[in-house]
Amino acid sequence: MENDFSCNKVPDQNNPDKEFWESRWDKKETGWDIGFVSPAIEKYILQHQNKESKILIPGCGNAYEAEFLWNLGFRNITVLDIAPSAVEILKEKFKDKKGVSVICGNFFEHQGKYDLMIEQTFFCAIAPSLRNKYAEKASELLNENGRIIGVMFNRTFEKVGPPFGGSIAEYQLIFEKYFEIEKMEECYNSIQPRKGSEIFINLKKIQNENKHGQF
Repeated sequence: MENDFSCNKVPDQNNPDKEFWESRWDKKETGWDIGFVSPAIEKYILQHQNKESKILIPGCGNAYEAEFLWNLGFRNITVLDIAPSAVEILKEKFKDKKGVSVICGNFFEHQGKYDLMIEQTFFCAIAPSLRNKYAEKASELLNENGRIIGVMFNRTFEKVGPPFGGSIAEYQLIFEKYFEIEKMEECYNSIQPRKGSEIFINLKKIQNENKHGQF
């Protein structure tokens, strides 16, 4: 699976491109979709005990994580995608599942407060020029002691993205301004096509008084 997102058109380098992603859904070009919850994310969810947690899944696609969470008893889940076609599928999928909110929108314009944000193929789908903005926005959306958990690519791609790759060293520089990096290491339980090319992250929002050395 050299590049499971790529196509001829490259999304906007300054903002997520609604038309780009809508086109992918219309053409059923959703090669990023593995058909189930990533094993690393599933393992984290299974040990996350607080069923009252407010959870955000941005760039959620088919939102397998939301379905998994709901089946475990979580009832405060927001799934967000910029592609209207994806959102229509989700509205039908979750129409009888109270506690799942489906929103069509741009992550960078989204408003709300959450305890947990789940990252699965969203970070790698936005242009690298937006990564610092992503970290800042995630921090803004999270409550004190909120977390981002999930998987990211730990490799480069030969073709023009998405997906856009990167490295642990690069990600540390992006996130350390806003988060305590509790875990950012090679993912031992990736799906077979992505073995050796993913990291698992567990990032805790830095308390406001400690940001940038302020007291």
